Amino acid sequence: MPRSKRAKIIHTSKTTKKGKQLTLKTFAAIQASTAQYPHLYVFAVDNMRNSYLKDVRAHLSSSRLFFGKTKVMAAALGRDASTEPAPQTSLLAPQLVGAVGLLFSEHGPEYVREYFAGFMPMDYARAGTVATRSFVIPSGVVYSRGGEVPAEEDVPMAHSMEPGLRKLGVPTRLVKGKIVLGDEGGEGYTVCKEGEVLGSGQTTLLKMFGVATAEFRVVVKAYWSRDSTEVVVLGGEGKGQGSGGMEIDGDDELVDDEE
Repeated sequence: MPRSKRAKIIHTSKTTKKGKQLTLKTFAAIQASTAQYPHLYVFAVDNMRNSYLKDVRAHLSSSRLFFGKTKVMAAALGRDASTEPAPQTSLLAPQLVGAVGLLFSEHGPEYVREYFAGFMPMDYARAGTVATRSFVIPSGVVYSRGGEVPAEEDVPMAHSMEPGLRKLGVPTRLVKGKIVLGDEGGEGYTVCKEGEVLGSGQTTLLKMFGVATAEFRVVVKAYWSRDSTEVVVLGGEGKGQGSGGMEIDGDDELVDDEE
């Protein structure tokens, strides 16, 4: 019987390594963008989400955006005056710390900062981030929004969700087909308190009740303009919560390294 061609052994020593190629490509693209665009921004991200960063890229479609691999970005902007692709771009390198990226754009600082100030969508928190608010499920009949809206505007949570709530530590029971927590008027169940680090069970409960506490936010830390060759440091810092290792640019798709 002939040997199947599908059962081939491929030695890893013979596979193509793209890490070096990607680094060189990113380095060259950043330096080329410095010559192409009149403005360069260093931005920080809070509560990183791929979908929202794609929205930013779509809105600023004429711009080019890089996110991740800060050492490569810093090297591309120059270590000193002798290696700068344009005058004074190396002064941006100290700002490339944490969950930061580069935005090359034709839009001026006022437009870019105003856009980011108005684009802060909410999403569900992830495990390991800090709770921005407290959330308590009221006692009595458990409603789908957990007291976030008036009872007359809400509906009781589906009875099929009760085993899941108990599995997550919520002391509920079924009474006449409705999920009930404790006694009417008694103490509710505290899911989280403001300032504490969230666990996976807490984030699952927040999502079950539709409580979005993570605010995706982009903050411009500094910018450079070709006409003045001046670097302006704004001092804005993102908290970097929920940021994964990801790099995007204006031509390539989003690439998740850690998710």
